[in-house]
Amino acid sequence: MPNYLAIDTSANASVALVDKATGSVVDQRVSSKGNDQTETLSAYVKELLDAHGQKGQDLAGIIVGVGPGPFTGLRVGLVAARTFGFVWQIPVYGVMSLHALAEQALDSSQVPAEFVVASDARRKEVYWARYDQDGTMVDGPHVSAASALPALPVYGVGAGIYAEQLEEAGSQPMPESFEWIANAGYLARRGMNELAAGKDLSDTSPQYLRESDAQVPAFMKQTKS
Repeated sequence: MPNYLAIDTSANASVALVDKATGSVVDQRVSSKGNDQTETLSAYVKELLDAHGQKGQDLAGIIVGVGPGPFTGLRVGLVAARTFGFVWQIPVYGVMSLHALAEQALDSSQVPAEFVVASDARRKEVYWARYDQDGTMVDGPHVSAASALPALPVYGVGAGIYAEQLEEAGSQPMPESFEWIANAGYLARRGMNELAAGKDLSDTSPQYLRESDAQVPAFMKQTKS
């Protein structure tokens, strides 16, 4: 049974080989940095394929995180996944990166009826979404200050960065999750479950949720009359 290759670069570069039959992670690589996706991603993919005697064209497909996330890092993963899919002639499936955090929350503890996951959006904000205890997203994704989140348990690195603000707003940051970023293994689990349920995951458009920091200079926006 072939494996899936999962890629997420909405935070740090995360790559995993996942068994199609069982959903278990065969092997994975996760960068300790949040700004080295360009340098590490292709090397991680090659390492995993070589270590397990895999050829890209024999994979079941690629599951890639579509964000939300910062422009540069997120683009690296999406462009790589689409390129690999084109070269290897295998399907590429898009999954929202926050779903990976939700899967990790469901896997780690007895979650309440509803909970929130939050990742770092920089600019003193978080990307977040709200889920029920079955992992169904009931609200989101959004980008906002941590103080705007619902008064619910909050999982993910965003909860760790803004724990004080969340507590002041009535939310409950979950300490066991303070280091969590979107993990390719959990992303693949979500993607495989959705594919099994018949969901169309062919859309790999990035979810940025806000405009880029890089702005077009005013003189370039001018048009001739």
